[in-house]
Amino acid sequence: MNPVIGLDVAKGESIAQAFLDKRTPHGKQFTVVHTHDGLEDFHEFLREVEAKSGLQPTIILEATGHYHAPIVRFLDDQNYVYIMVNPLIAYSAKKSSLRKVKTDAADAYSLCELFYKEDFEPFKKRGLQLLNLRSLTRQHAAITRLSVQTKLQFQAVLDHVFPEYRGVFGDLYSKVSLRTLLEFPTADSVLNVTEAKLTKRVSELCKSRSERWSREKAREIIAAATRNPFRNVLLEGYLLSLKMYIQMILQYQEHLSHLEKTIDALAEEIEEYKIIQSIPGVGEKIAATIISEIGEIDRFNHPKKLVAFAGIDPSVHSSGKFTATINRITKRGSSRLRHSLYCAVECGLRKTRNKRLKTFYDKKRAEGKPYKQAVIACVNKLIHWIYVLLKRKELFVDLN
Repeated sequence: MNPVIGLDVAKGESIAQAFLDKRTPHGKQFTVVHTHDGLEDFHEFLREVEAKSGLQPTIILEATGHYHAPIVRFLDDQNYVYIMVNPLIAYSAKKSSLRKVKTDAADAYSLCELFYKEDFEPFKKRGLQLLNLRSLTRQHAAITRLSVQTKLQFQAVLDHVFPEYRGVFGDLYSKVSLRTLLEFPTADSVLNVTEAKLTKRVSELCKSRSERWSREKAREIIAAATRNPFRNVLLEGYLLSLKMYIQMILQYQEHLSHLEKTIDALAEEIEEYKIIQSIPGVGEKIAATIISEIGEIDRFNHPKKLVAFAGIDPSVHSSGKFTATINRITKRGSSRLRHSLYCAVECGLRKTRNKRLKTFYDKKRAEGKPYKQAVIACVNKLIHWIYVLLKRKELFVDLN
């Protein structure tokens, strides 16, 4: 016998269906509530299937963002083997049926049938360090996106309040720049204080700079306020929004700084981190993202599987005598891994940091490949290098 249990996972509960062997369903579907008592009942059912078949059942379920977390945690704690199926694969299997049925019970049943049709590899539990690192790098990416969006909204409001403030500081989003603007948000608020008082406040906000620098900045702020097309803000809402966005940006900066320190400290303890960083063009943030998204390299027994996981394998379109000559990449894998690899290639090609990669890029360009295709070819080459380096635990060796 080859027992399996299919789980259709939803928020707070799952629908389970057991098979003792191919075409041999066991019992009816039942609901597994994602609570302590619900999981204990599920454990009893697992033991019942094991007693009936003589073998520990394999559990098959779709990857569902975070809804499957309680189930996966339970299975890990109880040392059960489980398979995480890409939702695209599960969806394709359901479409192969002539009957158009979409219920949770039918989905659980379909997953069991899929188990016997395909040769799936059991999910290998990642180390706690890699899981933590993946969570932190994803948080960093999410907060970065929010920060960028907030900065755009801030700039739009600034144009209605104090447009001439741009350019006073080299970095508009530096702490001294934002905190100065928070205290003096309008041209009128700047012109109502003396140069000496403004100089003193700028000096207090940026103690690392000289008194002379603070005085020059104070004069530049006053000059910007004088040039500003309006002294006061007609709509109070603009002023409230400006202060709110400044506080949000400062908060995001604080969170990102803390996350970066935590990521660096955690990544330093992982051997693969130094291996990935040995590739020219791969910095700390990119290296941390790559190793956290790949996880344990033993999950992949061939570099092509890692290429597919990153979603940079070319799609294939062929029917009859027709074969497409322009095939885009599938983009069906990890978008974070794909984006990090693309950034690594661009950094490696810039100023010829990675000579081996630059040589390969020049070769592709000489063959007539456009820029984007040549870069994607470089991404493919890079991920093959990463696979070999991680498998052999060797550092990258560039051309002399």
